[in-house]
Amino acid sequence: MIEEGKYKELTGKIIGCAMEVHNVLGCGFQEVIYQRALEIEMRNAGIAFLREFEMSILYKENPIGTRRVDFFVENVISVELKALTALEDVNITQALNYLEAYNLEIGLLINFGSKRLVFKRLVNSKYK
Repeated sequence: MIEEGKYKELTGKIIGCAMEVHNVLGCGFQEVIYQRALEIEMRNAGIAFLREFEMSILYKENPIGTRRVDFFVENVISVELKALTALEDVNITQALNYLEAYNLEIGLLINFGSKRLVFKRLVNSKYK
């Protein structure tokens, strides 16, 4: 069973960093600009992470390819960034699929492209 608030403090810190980036930059930039700014904010907050970390995609525990996660935070949380006017179901589904493929329990999907910062805390129900 997954604890309701697992990594709640850490995800809260990441979201706080994202809010600061959005407050300063607003919307309208490309994803990479937000990624660079979030890197600075998380470093200043003392959050350990790897940026554009290449992770194996697993199928039935067999590696079948790789994909780079925008941020891999403290070896437990995947953070995917978007810069879209609105998140769509396909974006959420994709982020959940990555959690399953990486066998990670918790992820964040953060969208900087709308007037207000949008974030989704995602839980992998198939986590082993």
